[in-house]
Amino acid sequence: MRHRPIGIFDSGLGGLTVVKAIQKELPREKLVYFGDTARIPYGTKSPDTIIRYARQIIRFFRKEQNVKCVVVACNTSSAWALEKVRGEFPIPILGVIEPGAYAAVEATRNGRIGVIGTEGTIASCAYVKAIRHLMPKAKVFSKACPLFVPLVEEGKTSGPVTEAVVREYLKPLTKAKIDTLVLGCTHYPLLKRTISKVAGKRVRIVDSAEETARNLHRNLDIHGIELSGHGGGKYYVSDLSRKFKEQAQRFLGKHIPKVEKIFIEKY
Repeated sequence: MRHRPIGIFDSGLGGLTVVKAIQKELPREKLVYFGDTARIPYGTKSPDTIIRYARQIIRFFRKEQNVKCVVVACNTSSAWALEKVRGEFPIPILGVIEPGAYAAVEATRNGRIGVIGTEGTIASCAYVKAIRHLMPKAKVFSKACPLFVPLVEEGKTSGPVTEAVVREYLKPLTKAKIDTLVLGCTHYPLLKRTISKVAGKRVRIVDSAEETARNLHRNLDIHGIELSGHGGGKYYVSDLSRKFKEQAQRFLGKHIPKVEKIFIEKY
């Protein structure tokens, strides 16, 4: 069990920020990543469809990769499918929302927490529920930021245009006097420097990718399945575009030698 890889999936590229955080936190673990690039975006899909996609991906991980656990590195899937699939597969399945919510509650000093994410994640109220479960009196202010993902995928993570967009989205949150801001989308860590600059020094930024990696480490330790190996990763997608490797390198900060396309619908 200890020598099996960890499966990580997202609707596309964004989950690679989680891969990067896990590689830093657990450099000896073998990782298998799946990006559902043919069916992106998930945020516009129904909960039933999101659950079906999650099942297919986890079946692929179990049948073809023999994984020991799965990280749902997608906020939309974590919001709609996590609890459902956890009861259907006999391995640990972790999401990105719970670690981010816990870190936000730990970080806040005034109980006023901001959450930014895709329209689907914000509409699910998953972060609001998770934060209030831990801190019932917390004031949570949510904001969908639909332009952030295309900015990141085009490599526009800084500069006057990006800063103007970030400032416009964060305006209602800064007016609400938040002291903690959760990056509720796996693309957003690439905008962290600009977001932090706009939010100001008094606002603590919670990176869900980093918190998920720490939570995974704790869970592997609890289950006694942490590996002392040599690391490494495999990368799969449901559609391979010409730009994928270039964009993936931006997310990971290193070259990916091989990406394999698979037909996920058969699982």
